[in-house]
Amino acid sequence: MSKFVEKPHPVKYLPDLKFILKNSLESYADLVAFEDRHFPGQEERRKITYREFYNDVNALGTALIKRGLKGKKIAVMSENRYDWMLSYFAVACGVGVIIPLDRELPVGEMVGLLKRAHTSALIYSEKQNKAVEAAGADLFFIDYLVQMDGETHEGRALSLKSLIAEGYKYIEEGNTEYIDAEIDPNAPMAIYFTSGTTGRSKGVMLSHRNVASNVENMLRRMKVVPGDKGLSVMPIHHTFEFTCENVPAMVTGATIVYCDGLKYIQKNLRDDHITIMLGVPLVYETFHKRIFATARQKGKEEKLRKGIKLNSRLQKIGIDLSRQLFKDIYATIGNDLRVFIVGGAPMDPEILKDFRAMGVNMFEGYGLTETSPIIAVNADYNQKAGTVGPPMPGTEIIIDNPDGDGIGEIIAKTESRMIGYFEDPEETEKVILEDGWFATGDYGFLDDEGFLHVTGRKKNVIVTKNGKNIFPEELEYLINKSDYVKESVVWGKEDPNSGELYINAEIVLETSNLKGFSEEEIQAKIKAVIDGVNKSTTSYKRIKSFHTREEEFEKTTTRKIKRHKLDL
Repeated sequence: MSKFVEKPHPVKYLPDLKFILKNSLESYADLVAFEDRHFPGQEERRKITYREFYNDVNALGTALIKRGLKGKKIAVMSENRYDWMLSYFAVACGVGVIIPLDRELPVGEMVGLLKRAHTSALIYSEKQNKAVEAAGADLFFIDYLVQMDGETHEGRALSLKSLIAEGYKYIEEGNTEYIDAEIDPNAPMAIYFTSGTTGRSKGVMLSHRNVASNVENMLRRMKVVPGDKGLSVMPIHHTFEFTCENVPAMVTGATIVYCDGLKYIQKNLRDDHITIMLGVPLVYETFHKRIFATARQKGKEEKLRKGIKLNSRLQKIGIDLSRQLFKDIYATIGNDLRVFIVGGAPMDPEILKDFRAMGVNMFEGYGLTETSPIIAVNADYNQKAGTVGPPMPGTEIIIDNPDGDGIGEIIAKTESRMIGYFEDPEETEKVILEDGWFATGDYGFLDDEGFLHVTGRKKNVIVTKNGKNIFPEELEYLINKSDYVKESVVWGKEDPNSGELYINAEIVLETSNLKGFSEEEIQAKIKAVIDGVNKSTTSYKRIKSFHTREEEFEKTTTRKIKRHKLDL
């Protein structure tokens, strides 16, 4: 096998986000940077140019400094929208430290994180009004509550629109304190609280250079150009959406379109002429199922499968007939779509291959909030389905203490590695190793061509009595392939009598595909699924028992199951 060969797209050095902001003005001033419908009474999307964004950032930043917030921590909490990006850049590029918060946090948790971070101001949208009102007096430590959509502008309750107007006035009067502010690329810029799939959230401190270097290196693997339009779907308070879609668009002069909601993805793809979308596997799996279900209903499933097989062969010799063979599909999603980026969880390689054969270049990457986030990603010029790609340019990966199959903990060295966990030196020391290496807590291996395969979380691994490692994610992936299964969790349990470890599965039923079946028939179908999984695995990985349920597991906003909340 031949090693992966880097053929990078040209990208300039990006020291920090303020440089990216200035560069976008100098290079793309009159191009549209953002399209957003989050304005009261506005039917059409508002289009914001790079010049308008640059000026708005300077105005808001200036006003925040005039309010005494220089060097302070400021949180932003809202749905994906222009005002979120404006708030983030305004704080990060000359005011203080930005704290992106999950807009779906329970009130108590929201207050707790704001307090832990010593937050001085909170910028939030109308959709978060109830949460802020419910917190009430518990937010006594917040100096300013800034409403994105409100009109009140007195005391500590401020209007974002009025703040921006204030900033423009100060700049007109000659105030350049914010505009002239110098950036330390290596100082804390943001604190991202992890989503807590395995317990208490940690505050990940990232610098300008952490994020900028990640964007820089990712763009060496994926070509984005002026005229491209990215659909912002995933929660923007996560580094995946922010670093991997929103900021790269700014560097390349592309446009970010903020999605109208998950149920409108298909409509947005078509009507807004989207070329690139980033998402987690669940989004694409749902999309894939819908395509095949529609074909099945129309009696065209066999034709679709033949078309996929034919175009896959033609693509290997440089011919692509996707727009002709799959015109019914493109009629619903538009002819502009060219790239799907996937991350956050393992993706079914067959789905990747299907989308590529249908003319959408789909590729996978891997990373963590602590690495800003990407440390490995496939390139648009060389992908390998079933892998998360080779290490990013400028990133080294080693496999620590590999077993007989070459599987061990993934350890990375990258400029994108976090500064550390906020006010938590003990947890920081556990993951930042000698010479700056970062212990990911994930298991995987590098194949002969240099592509990384991720097998599962270190914390989730099941170790048998004879030292064999079982990765629940591998078995869950196989179970979830069934049309009768929505999701599953696999874990190991010790038999109190024999002391032997046995494998269990908790399965959430896909009820829409089980209508009309009795409980007995449903259990028989799921047993057949488990039997099929067991036949495809080695004996020590076989699932001994399973339970079914209709209620979904509790998840984070990126649709990851909160395992620590399950009674396993």
